[in-house]
Amino acid sequence: MSIPRYDGYIFDLDGTIYLGDELLPGAAELLAALRGEGRRVAFLSNNPTKTREQYVARLRAMGLQADLSEVVNSSHVMVQWLLEHAPGATLFVCGEAPLIGELTAAGFPLSERAGEIAIVVASFDRTFAYHKLQVAFDAIRAGARLVATNPDRFCPVPGGGEPDAAAIIAAIEACTNTRCEVNVGKPSPIMARTVSALLQLPPERCLMVGDRLMTDIAMGAGAGMATLLVLTGDSSRADLPGAPAQPTYIAQTLRDVL
Repeated sequence: MSIPRYDGYIFDLDGTIYLGDELLPGAAELLAALRGEGRRVAFLSNNPTKTREQYVARLRAMGLQADLSEVVNSSHVMVQWLLEHAPGATLFVCGEAPLIGELTAAGFPLSERAGEIAIVVASFDRTFAYHKLQVAFDAIRAGARLVATNPDRFCPVPGGGEPDAAAIIAAIEACTNTRCEVNVGKPSPIMARTVSALLQLPPERCLMVGDRLMTDIAMGAGAGMATLLVLTGDSSRADLPGAPAQPTYIAQTLRDVL
């Protein structure tokens, strides 16, 4: 396969760089080659269950070079969006500790009292229980807005997957008869703008590399980036005919890109 070089490379993580605790074929070699050529690299994840610092530590533990300034995940984008559009808003979060920690560190107060909650944040939450659904239900019926970190239906893990934020969003939408008004994760243009600003490059000089047609490839194509679908995670060639956005390139693994 012949793929021209780009000035910036944006890599999804789960299913693209690694799966579970294992690096996927060619990831280390490709990243080393790109850095050796002076290309700019960013890592992009919809998964809000780890902080950016934790992602850096994980990548380094796998033997990869990674800096905090190169990592964007959906919880980071959510914090930035809220700071711009709803500074100081009182939140109720259907999410896990890393997301809640980032939001409180940014100064957002939390509450479970419906009349105090301005925004319900729905996210990937493996601690989701009926109590959280009840609080979200009461808050939205009292006038709170519903926003979300990411639209993923499941998170890939070795041997299968875990229900992701789409399940939480759907539960809240179903009982409140409302719709999530903002979803900041891929394929949102909000996340695309965030990572373009990080790389300090226009979209047409970047290549988005990921394993999901509905998020990675759709975001890159919508932003005007070239895209590479790698077949090591969610999407397969069989999914291409029905996809809303077609990848510029397809590779079986990142090793094929070399």
